[in-house]
Amino acid sequence: MFQNIILFSELRGTILTSTNRALTGLARFTLLVALLAPSAFPRRSSSKRSGHAARVQTGLDVLEAEKFAPLRGKHIGLITNHTGFDALGRSNIDLLARAAGLQLVALFSPEHGLAGRANENVASSKDPTTGLSIYSLYGDARRPTDEMLQGVDALVFDIQDAGVRFYTYTVTMAYCMEEAAKRQIPFFVLDRPNPLGGEIVEGPMLDPDKTSFVAYFPIPVRYGLTIGELAQFFNAENHIGAELHVIAMRNWHRNYFFESTGINWVPPSPALRTTKGSILYPGIEVLQASGVSVGRGTQAPFEEFGAPWMDGEAVAAALGERHLPGLHFESKSFIPVGGPHSGERSSGVSIRVTDRFVVRSMRLGLEIAEILQKLYPKDFDTDKLVGLLGNAETVRQIKDGVSPDEIVSSWSDALRSFDQVRRKYYLYK
Repeated sequence: MFQNIILFSELRGTILTSTNRALTGLARFTLLVALLAPSAFPRRSSSKRSGHAARVQTGLDVLEAEKFAPLRGKHIGLITNHTGFDALGRSNIDLLARAAGLQLVALFSPEHGLAGRANENVASSKDPTTGLSIYSLYGDARRPTDEMLQGVDALVFDIQDAGVRFYTYTVTMAYCMEEAAKRQIPFFVLDRPNPLGGEIVEGPMLDPDKTSFVAYFPIPVRYGLTIGELAQFFNAENHIGAELHVIAMRNWHRNYFFESTGINWVPPSPALRTTKGSILYPGIEVLQASGVSVGRGTQAPFEEFGAPWMDGEAVAAALGERHLPGLHFESKSFIPVGGPHSGERSSGVSIRVTDRFVVRSMRLGLEIAEILQKLYPKDFDTDKLVGLLGNAETVRQIKDGVSPDEIVSSWSDALRSFDQVRRKYYLYK
């Protein structure tokens, strides 16, 4: 049976993080021996592990290697935030401001602002280093205006996204592409990895009548494309018609989760602090509107959830009985800072990812929703799941007590069709 388009292959290998590289020679040797031991690898006859033979070069790195040739002679408007850095940790703003043969004339910031720290609307401002205007696209305007684009003859987008439909950076990109197309301004996307890889496609498709700033176009919650591939998809499938140029990465493969890239993880938004949290994020975040804290403001957002009305031990036990692949559950109480029940002690569940390759976060979200609706029907508002799920039929099925297995199966035909379309925009194997 086709479920969630499970399309992954995993290369077996050793991943050394920057912390490991900083170890002393003896400690490094000890770590390598441990990592290379057969017991360090899960034994599976049908799958391989992903590793990295070479550090992934982002689109920004590639553009630097090309000495910014595609942008020469242009006046650049740069859409970016704190995630726009190169392999040496240098800001794309500094690099473009100093590059010969082009002129950086304006900056544009998405939700959370240029520094990636704000949790409310952001006002436009000035960059203290370059003196350039920083036009906020998460304030009074959600897309660039004529005034903002005055003197701009090329737009460059360079932001790390989350690989999730309701993450607003992708919507900002699409809106900017629309405005560029209207004015015949070339649009460049400096590609970056999808933290969730490029193979797993999961979740319900967006209902066509539910497009919004958290839902640009009918795609599933986990769409399995890089930001550059998604730009190509939007440009063609939504008939934007922008003059689009994607500066592709080097050394990235579809089976790479973020840990395999060799790139330092910088939280793309305040709550998305860890790579493991990013894996759970699609299925956990959808619960928040229904009255559940997803751990905002704690040390492990999206790796825990709870509420004052919840019995964490009972919910953890119920989830444990589901035997969901790659996940382990324990009861935990915490005090969120932000979101539902902020400042209140909440009984909840801590989620540990034991194997990111087999985790299906949308299935996890369904299982949690089913349990909470059954145990706490007066407290858990199932109807509000539709805000981020974006699919009324899925919410109806949850309310009617349809099993998560059946709900996942009901997504299959639509996901299969989407998968056939998305493959046309692949830039990587």
